[in-house]
Order: sequence, then C-alpha cells, then structure tokens
Amino acid sequence: MPDTQRKILVTSALPYANGPIHLGHLVEYIQTDIWVRFQKQRGHNCTYVCADDAHGTPIMLKADQLGISAETLIAQVSQDHQRDFSGFMVGFDNYYSTHSEENKHFASLIYTRLRDNGHIAKKTITQAYDPEKEMFLPDRFVKGDCPKCGALDQYGDSCEKCGATYSPVDLKNAYSAISGAKPVEKESEHYFFKLGDFEAFLRSWVDKHVQTQMVHKLNDWFESGLQNWDISRDAPYWGFEIPDAPGKYFYVWLDAPIGYIASFKNWCDKSGIDFDEYWNKSSETELYHFIGKDIAYFHTLFWPAMLEGAGFRKPNGVFCHGFLTVDGQKMSKSRGTFIMAETYLNHLRPEYLRYYFAAKLSSGIDDIDLNLEDFRMRVNADLVNKVVNIASRCAGFIYKLFDGKLSAQLSAPELYQEAVNAGDLIADSYEKREFGRAMREIMALADKANQYIDTAEPWVLAKQEGKQQEVQDCCSMGINLFRVICTYLAPVLPQVAEDVRAFLNLETLLWDDIKQPLTNHAVNKFKPLMQRVDEDKIAALIEESKQTMEATAVIQKATTPSPLNDDPISDTVSFDDFAKVDLRVALIAKAEHVDGAKKLLRLTLDLGGESRNVFAGIKSAYSPEDLEGKLTVMVANLAPRKMKFGVSEGMVLAAGPGGEDLWILEPQQGAQPGMRIK
Repeated sequence: MPDTQRKILVTSALPYANGPIHLGHLVEYIQTDIWVRFQKQRGHNCTYVCADDAHGTPIMLKADQLGISAETLIAQVSQDHQRDFSGFMVGFDNYYSTHSEENKHFASLIYTRLRDNGHIAKKTITQAYDPEKEMFLPDRFVKGDCPKCGALDQYGDSCEKCGATYSPVDLKNAYSAISGAKPVEKESEHYFFKLGDFEAFLRSWVDKHVQTQMVHKLNDWFESGLQNWDISRDAPYWGFEIPDAPGKYFYVWLDAPIGYIASFKNWCDKSGIDFDEYWNKSSETELYHFIGKDIAYFHTLFWPAMLEGAGFRKPNGVFCHGFLTVDGQKMSKSRGTFIMAETYLNHLRPEYLRYYFAAKLSSGIDDIDLNLEDFRMRVNADLVNKVVNIASRCAGFIYKLFDGKLSAQLSAPELYQEAVNAGDLIADSYEKREFGRAMREIMALADKANQYIDTAEPWVLAKQEGKQQEVQDCCSMGINLFRVICTYLAPVLPQVAEDVRAFLNLETLLWDDIKQPLTNHAVNKFKPLMQRVDEDKIAALIEESKQTMEATAVIQKATTPSPLNDDPISDTVSFDDFAKVDLRVALIAKAEHVDGAKKLLRLTLDLGGESRNVFAGIKSAYSPEDLEGKLTVMVANLAPRKMKFGVSEGMVLAAGPGGEDLWILEPQQGAQPGMRIK
C-alpha cells in the first residue's frame, strides 16, 4: 500500500448509443483503462465509471426507423458496447446510461440551481421546422446548397467543400434530411445557460487543469467572447423534460456529462460509497476526465461552469487525446481500415492493440497512427521476441531440472536492483500519461534481461557436468527480471499479467511486490503466453472489415439519411449506385458452422441451378438446422472476397439491431430460386 492512499474518480467520454464501437473510439478507453489499472496496481482507491449517452434526436429517429422504442434501442446498443469494451479488457467499475433516474435527478438539480442563481436566460429564436414531421430540425438534419459556393447537398451548419459556416435558414434549396420536405422558419422560446457569467472563473481554472495545447485553442473562445449556450430543445425530443418548461427538453449535451455524476451515484448506492465525499465543493478526492479533443469545448468550458454555478466540485484534470488514423490516413471503409471492435476481436488478441496504442500515446493531443505493418512487427518484436522470450528461455530448465524451484539467491542482484529502480521513472511516465516513454523504458529492461541470458547461455551450461547450479541461478535471475517487466506491463496487458501471476505462483502482481525478489520459490509449468501476429491475420481482418462495410453500404446507407448514422466518416450511396445491386432469391441448400469463426455460418445457396458459397455473420441468431431449406435474398453481383475461411461469393441480406435479434430477409410466397427482386 502507498504511504498516502489517493481516492480517485475517473471517467471516459460517454459513447453515443447509436452505433457500434470501432478502433478510433478505443484509443480513449484503452488509454483511460491503462491509467486506472496503474493507479489500482499502486494501491490507490481508483474508481472508473462510464455510461452510454442515450438521448437526442438521432436516437429518437433511428428507433423510429427500426420500428422499436428508444428504450429498446439504447438497451440493445448498451449490450453491444459493453460486450466490445469487455473484449478489450476495459475494466469499468460501473457502466450505466444517461437515460436513468439518477441522471434525471441531477440534470434537474443542476438546472434549477443555475436558474435560481440567475444563470439561465430565455430568448425567442427562429429555427428550421419540418412541416411534415412537425418538428424543429437540428442543423445537421437540414441539407441544401451552400449559400457561399453553391456546392450541392451540404449540411445546415457548414459546407464541406469551401468550409463556410452559416445558419440552416441560409441554405439554398433546403430540405429536411428526415422527410425531404422544404423546411419553414418558425419561432420558439429557448432556454440558455449564461456561460459568460463564468469567464473569470474559467480563465483561471483552464490554466491549471487543462493541457497547454488545449489552453491555446480555448483562448480563441475567450477572445471572441463566451456566448450564451442553448440548452433546450422542442418536442418531440428524446430526453428529459425541463422541470419548469412543459414541452421543452434538455439538450443532450447538458445531461451527457451529468451522466458521470449519475453513473457514480449508481455505483455508490450499490457499493456503500459516500457520494458526497467525491462531489461536494470542498472535496479532497480527485476527479479526472479523459476525452477526445473534438469535445474539449463542452468539457473545459460548459461543464466546469455548470458545476461551479450549481455548487459541485470541478475536475482536477481534463485530459484530451487526438484521433486515430490507419496507415497514415483517415479510417476508410473502402480500404477496410474502418475496423469495428468486434471485427478486430475475431482475428487478433486485444492486448496487441492495447500495447500498440500504449507505445504511441503521450500526454499530448496529437493524432496517433495505427500502421498495420508496424503494428505486426512491433508486437512480434517487443512482446513475443523480447518479453515472452525471457520466460520461454528460462522456465523449461527450472521446471524440468529443478522441479520448478528458483535459486536461494540472485546471481546478479545489481541488475535486479537496476530493474526495480527503473520503476520510479516508469511510474512517473504512467502517472503523466506518457505511456510511450514507459513502454520504451520497459523494453530497454527486456533487452538487458535477454542480454544477461545470452551471456549466461543456460542451454550450453545444461550440457556441461557440474554446471547445474549455474543453470538454476541464471534461469532464476531471468524469471525474476521477467516478473519485474510483466509487473510494469500489467496495466497494458491485464490477461498476460494474470497468466504470469499464475505461472509464478503468486497471490498478486502489485507494483511494490517486486521490491522482494523470488528466491527459494516454486513456480508452475510455463505455458505459451503470446503468438506472433502473421500477415494473413492482418489481411483477414481487413477483408472482413470490407465485407462488413459493404453490407452496411448496401443495406443501411441507401435507406438511412446520413445524420442518423452519427458517423462523420460515412459515405453516401447514390440511387444510380444502389440500382446496380442485383438482388436474387436464393435457396439455402446447406448451412454449417465455420471452424474458428465466432459469428459466421457457411451457406451453400442455390440460385436456380447456380450454386454459391457465402459466409454470413448470422451465427448469433441462427443455427444451421434452422436455415436449410429456407428461401432468402442475396446480393448476387457482389465481387467475391477472399476471407480467412475461404471465398465468399455474395451476401445474404439480414436486418435487425444484432445479436439474437437478427432476421434474414425472406421473399414472399411463390418466389423461386434465381428470381430477381425489383
């Protein structure tokens, strides 16, 4: 235990309950999880909470499109999110939802305190209104021609071609992205948070609690003047109604950060923790938010100002990070580099990515690049050839020749002490989120451990008479160094750390445990900890990503207005492109499991005399025996794709939110195999 145990509350930004987790999202959650695991390993009381951001117009419209309630949609998405986070070993203490009684309570409480303290204003504004859907339209749900350069089909807030910003009412030939109707202008009274009331407080607070790079960006907002922030939305809206304003709802960005408080309160109620100790204004506990740089404005201006005005404590730090690129470019669906978390886990261990991100991450806000070839080579060189290799070279001798017993003393105590002493710099690097520096220091220790073993040559000594003690001594030393290195890597590689703990026959793998080396200690039989990443694994990952994205493009993009996808990298599909899709009735002649595939079934499809082999990601909803003999619909002119398990010669259409709630499309009665669907 540390001399002074810290009480720390940590959050990551709330993922929006409107779609799956991809590798770009995971940069943040892996970064946060590593930091939290490090604090816990050091003996501090560190709690990590998060939740789904479950309100807003996109969720309301997507649920309507799917024919389900918003509650059903957010419950299904939450299940998928938690599955993916668990798959990447992101260890939340509590994962919740902003659509909760706790969040409703605190949103209303903070609002009423702000109102009663004079920080809420009312103003009548003019907005775009959809006369067919009878609803006001957020900026991103109005499209038309840019009023500056004339570019067609631009969003209502900015032009992607010339970069101009404007109001939706300025668009030419404007239309609603929901119904296609021409919007009209309509007045409505809205509620505003008077952010300017907190300018002096924010200028002082930002300088102390936000990264220097972000402070420079925030100074631009101060210089242009802090504007009142519209915190209300008109019905229909999926969210919480404002207490004193019937028909008005809190804007999603007001109750989203309050979700941190609500999730922690839910955890406190379940765990008997004193909520007030963490959130009262004079709290001596610590609070840190990890977020992407794109939402810094909300977390470093609006959020601390809301907390200050409502009498709650403020964060000790808001840690912003950059975006993820893949092979030096924006994540791309066509290149197969827009990779979903679930797709990655079908092919590779999560700890490979955790380590690679750690090796790239610093305390700054620069973007990081996932270079897939560098990823493969670095994982193989560092984790397999350096770290795991230490144990592989020593454990066999200890187990076979000495019944798993380590020597009574260290053969190179000065080297061991050097490794222990390096823990101060490594700990400082973790604490300051300089993970890349920490990984470099750890790999330098791994190099020294391997050099020690190279010099000792236990494989040579084992063949010489009278050298048995030297074999035991050098291999025991190697395993002690391996333990130190794996202790330092435990926040990054939690499953490896658990496997190492079992191999070393230890109760814990805490940071300070390494101060005492393992002597006269029995270890268990060593089992392989990691395998090399081969090129075909990367190729299979990219191919499956392409398949997944093509399915999305055909089924989703052609039928869903782009604002509903909540995806800034989305590509639209024109009607002409969609018309090229050849949809055919197919008989499922045979269905079978695919060895090694978590979600795929292999289907043999009969198109009226022509047979096709298709891999379909429907295993979660169907057993092979449920499918054989059924008619379904397939994309018959999709280019064949070589996958890890073989060549897929088309795609079966299915619909639904996923998991067990997934249904293949079945043609109407009388349809025949090979019949084209128009």
